Amino acid sequence: MTQEKTTVERGRPISRKETSPAPEAAPKKAVKAKKSTIKRTLPNEEKLPKLYETIGGKGGVFFKLRANRLTVFDKETGQRRAIRYCPGEPSIYVDEQSDQAIREHVIFRNKMLLVRYDQPTLKEYLDKHPDNHANGGGAFKLIDKTVDVEKEIEDEFLIHDAISLIKARPIEELLPVAMSLKINTNQKDLQVKRALVLYAKKKPQTFIEMFDNPLVHARTSVMQALDFQIISEKKGVIVWSDTGKLVVSVPVGQDAIDTMTRFCLTDKGSSVLNEINRQLEEIA
Repeated sequence: MTQEKTTVERGRPISRKETSPAPEAAPKKAVKAKKSTIKRTLPNEEKLPKLYETIGGKGGVFFKLRANRLTVFDKETGQRRAIRYCPGEPSIYVDEQSDQAIREHVIFRNKMLLVRYDQPTLKEYLDKHPDNHANGGGAFKLIDKTVDVEKEIEDEFLIHDAISLIKARPIEELLPVAMSLKINTNQKDLQVKRALVLYAKKKPQTFIEMFDNPLVHARTSVMQALDFQIISEKKGVIVWSDTGKLVVSVPVGQDAIDTMTRFCLTDKGSSVLNEINRQLEEIA
């Protein structure tokens, strides 16, 4: 029989299994993202035609693009170089064209010009033309539907995020925003939320930024303090209603609530805001 080792303090037998170190846990394997089993045939972006349109009221049935004495800055050479469109030449740079190069005018018809993928020289000429909106010009621009779609999706996501705030936040957190937007808060919660949703759809970014904004909360406190007569506006000044002591003067032509709100967010006005909030809590 094998003699068992005992502890010095308690005299409890310790088996060999207890003295052996615990095996290390096996490292977790990284979970690979599943690949979609749906097969798609996406268009080759390089072979899609490019559509350009005139801007700034230019065009009509025909619009001939400016072609005389055009120069552009070439990043590769670090110099300005003359360009012209010659369909039979492989380059738009005059110094790279042959002596037999024949220039051709670029004409927009009905304010549009479609460039096929097998017209790379024309595309380069338009993309580098000084009158292109992308280069600071005001004659024409590329219609990029991809950018339009991306912006549309981003706008939709932004509206969704704004409305999600209304759905997720309790009414106590929505009321300051509603008051700051001059929405009537003396109505049912659903009516307040409906008014907030309408605003969020129109200006989602502005709406989102209003949450947790110190300016919004200070403005709400000021508006409530005026409603409950904690402070009062008298002849261009804000005073304490109970003592009549001056809080802040309102400059001529300025809104009293805006002036008081800005004052409350200064170091000097922070104690005033704290006192207003204290009295509001007592009323509640």
